[in-house]
Amino acid sequence: MSVLFLEYPKCSTCKRAKKWLDEQGVSYEDRHIVEANPTAEELKEWHEKSGLPLKRFFNTSGMIYRQEGLKDKIPNMTEAEQYDLLATNGMLVKRPLIIGDDFVLVGFKEAEWNEKLS
Repeated sequence: MSVLFLEYPKCSTCKRAKKWLDEQGVSYEDRHIVEANPTAEELKEWHEKSGLPLKRFFNTSGMIYRQEGLKDKIPNMTEAEQYDLLATNGMLVKRPLIIGDDFVLVGFKEAEWNEKLS
């Protein structure tokens, strides 16, 4: 199985996740989430595939999220507006992201990753 792994290389959680993938022998295509920011179309597809609330795709602990006061703005936005916003800057997107054929994992939870990737 090969998956798409979106990361920000300086992120400590992303480093742990990448180490875990390597230790498990999971093959992946690595993508820098800022240099190759996900498009609104990709985000929509991944959100639908994930079954998660769209809010989970936002990096709520990130500086941009806090500076822009997005906690208060997002509830009043349509899904399309949220996809467009996420597509403006990879630092707004929760990471790491793993995209498989039939699943999407947001953030690194080892038990969840173990279940989907082992």
